[in-house]
Order: sequence, then C-alpha cells, then structure tokens
Amino acid sequence: MATVATLYPATTPPTYHRIISPTLSLPNDLSTPIPVGLIACQRDPLQRSIETVVISSQVYKPPQASEGTNGKKSAKKAVNAPSLPKGPVFEVILHDTVIFPEGGGQPTDTGELETTDGKVWAVLQCKRHGGHPVHFVQVPLDVDVGDALQILSSGSKCVSRLNDQDWNRRYDHMSMHTSQHLLSAILETSTLQLPTLSWSLTSYPSPCYVELPRGMTLEEITMIQDKANQLVFEGRNVHIEVEELNREAVKPVAKVASGRDVGRGLPEDYTGGVNRVVVIDGVDRNPCCGTHLPSIKNLQLFLLPHTDSISRSSASSIRLYFVAGPRLIHHLSQTHTFLAQAATILSASPSVVPERVGQVVEDRRRLDKRVGDLEGELATFIAQGLVNEIKAADDNHGLFKKHIHRVDDSSSPMGLLNSVAFAIGSAIEEAQLQDRKFLLVFHFDAFCPDFNQYNNCICIWVG
Repeated sequence: MATVATLYPATTPPTYHRIISPTLSLPNDLSTPIPVGLIACQRDPLQRSIETVVISSQVYKPPQASEGTNGKKSAKKAVNAPSLPKGPVFEVILHDTVIFPEGGGQPTDTGELETTDGKVWAVLQCKRHGGHPVHFVQVPLDVDVGDALQILSSGSKCVSRLNDQDWNRRYDHMSMHTSQHLLSAILETSTLQLPTLSWSLTSYPSPCYVELPRGMTLEEITMIQDKANQLVFEGRNVHIEVEELNREAVKPVAKVASGRDVGRGLPEDYTGGVNRVVVIDGVDRNPCCGTHLPSIKNLQLFLLPHTDSISRSSASSIRLYFVAGPRLIHHLSQTHTFLAQAATILSASPSVVPERVGQVVEDRRRLDKRVGDLEGELATFIAQGLVNEIKAADDNHGLFKKHIHRVDDSSSPMGLLNSVAFAIGSAIEEAQLQDRKFLLVFHFDAFCPDFNQYNNCICIWVG
C-alpha cells in the first residue's frame, strides 16, 4: 500500500472523545484492562503509540474445525485480516492499546509491541473477546516459548504501536469507515430514503460497498455524491459520545418490508458495558465501535456509477460501490495509467480512446465474420477434395483411409473442424457415397497464446 499523505492536523482535537455520563470514567487501575469502547485507538484515532502494561498472556490454541449436520466444515465469511502462522502465537491482553480489534464492520489493525528489552513483537490480529481486545502476538522463532511467557508476563511494561505500514492500513480503514457513515446517512435522510442493509470494508485497494434495498439511477447516484462532497467541503467535524450501556434501552434492529435487517445490532457477547455513538456534526448519529477520522474535511467521496444486483431467497438488493481517501487516490492514479496505456496502444489522445475502442471492436466483429465466411469456404474445399479422393480410389469396396495434419493459430480451431465435418457430410450425400467405407483423421495443432504452446485437436470421422 502506498504511503498515505495526512491532509489534516496530526493531533486529534480534545473535544473528539466525550464521556457524556457523569458516572463513567477510564479505569486507572493498571491491573484492569480498559474495555472496548474506551481504548486508546477509540479515544484518539490518530495516536500511534502508547505505553501500557500486560494484563495476561497465554499460548493461542486454534479452535477445532466445527462441522455441520452434513459433515462438511461450516464456512465463515472471510475477514480482511492476516492469517495466523503455524508457529507459536500468544493471546495478550493489555491495560490499553492503540491497536483496534476487529468490529463494527471494520477489520482488525495490525501492529507491534515493544517490550522493555527492546524486542519488537508483531501483532498479527486483534479481536474482541467479550469486552476486551485480545492481541495475537507472533513469537519469533529464535525465542523460546517459556522465555516469551516470562517477557510478556502479567505486569510487564510494553509499548503498543502502529508502524508506518500498520498506520497506512488504519488510515485507509478510517477513511472508508467514516465515508460509509456519511454515505449511509445521506442515502437514508435524502428524498431517496434508502436504508443501508449492510456494508463491506474490502481489502485495499478494492472499492467498498453498501447494500441497498433497490437500484439507483445515474442521476440519483450523482445527487448523493454531490451532497456528500458538499458536506466534505464544509469540513464537518466528527466526535464520539460514550456512556454506560443500558441494554434495556437499546432499540431493536429495524427491518425493511422484506423482513431484512437494516444493519446489525449490538453484539450479544459484548460485555464492555459502554454505549459508543459516532457523530458527524449535523449529519448523523450512529452507534459504532470503529475508528473514525476527527473530520470529513479533505475526505472526498466517489461513487462508482454502477451497481450490482444481489438475489436472495426473500428479496433482492443492490451493491453501491464507493472509494475515498487513499483508495480514491489509487483509483484515480490507476484509471489514468490504464487510460494512458490504452491511448498509447491505439496511437490516440486520451479524449478519443472510447471512440477508438469502439472502432476496434467493430473492426474485430467484421473481421470475425469475414474469417468465419472464409473458413466455411475452406471447409467446403477440403470436403470436396476428400470426396474426389474417395471417388478416385481403386478399391471401391475397401476402407478408404486419410490423415490430414494442419497447424492453426485460430482462437477457435474446433469451429473449423465442425465446419469441415458438416461439409463432408453434405458432400458425401451429394456424391451418393453413403455406402462407401472410410476413416478420416484430422489432426490440428492449435496455438494457445495463454500458455505459449500448441495444443492438439484431433477429430475422427468413420463412414
């Protein structure tokens, strides 16, 4: 992933994280982990390191593969997260951390821990277990597991940190996640009143998408994009409000007419006890545990002007794709590169590439028709030559045998073989040679450009 240019102040405003309950505060006891909802990466999304303390560590034991009633392993949606190696991995809980645990539709951060001996430990994943973030830490091959447990024992000091690569990943995730909140809010509050059924934060640099209950016209997509970028130009601020969680006050997940849930509710296994709301000033208030930019300023949002239809058992929906932040820069750079390459190949200026491509496609269509016509004439010629040879054979009651070998660079050599087969049948019938016995073997060496080699195509006719 390319280096990310930060387009806003490198520090988070002090008003970003707001504890709105007078009875809620951060745990000061270093032997107690701060719950998800209040950890450092959620209080200050621009903070890249923090000194902290190990609460607990243990060797990670991969779960046994579960099997369904049909005996097959149950499939789970892939998550944009690095896989865990076969070597030793620790589950480490810290008092506080800048490494975000997977949740709210946002993938896990990657990061590192630096212990007091100067050793750096890679954090491959971070996940929420109950109410606490658990860091999956890779044990270096040159470190004994027993020594590692001692170094990362309870009470040990360390630094939780995002290196440059980890930070680029986080910044990309924040850009797309905050953009999704902005996009979904406008879709729902505009005249379209389209709720977001779900969304996906895909791997960089692919576009992300929101799932909507119906399709959109190009005019509607343009309207939503213009409204979003108007708010971006205004530089609306983002802040977080947290208070104690009252599960009895949590509203049930809304549903559309088809019965499909609109988004997701609070996870049943969350035990952190914090209700966290992300606020885009004057635009949106939405419960979320993810990391978000302090402002939508300079974010920019581009909606890809097409949608994909998704069919389900109960109803259909569509996916609206979007890019923002680093992915928008990559999308524009890649699009420009593709356009410039196409212009060079076509010996044309970029502005006329669509027209020239249309001409090439039309020329190819006419050429394919001409080749098809010529192959038909060639098939007839080959068939007639074979019939003449059969007629001229001395032994009218014996078996006529013929082997024909050709080298063909056509993209569809079987098409010519089929044409020859049809022509032979017609020629045999016209020459009234149905009672004649013959064996014809066609051996075509067809060039396959994908593998830069010739493949054999053999067809045998017996009469």
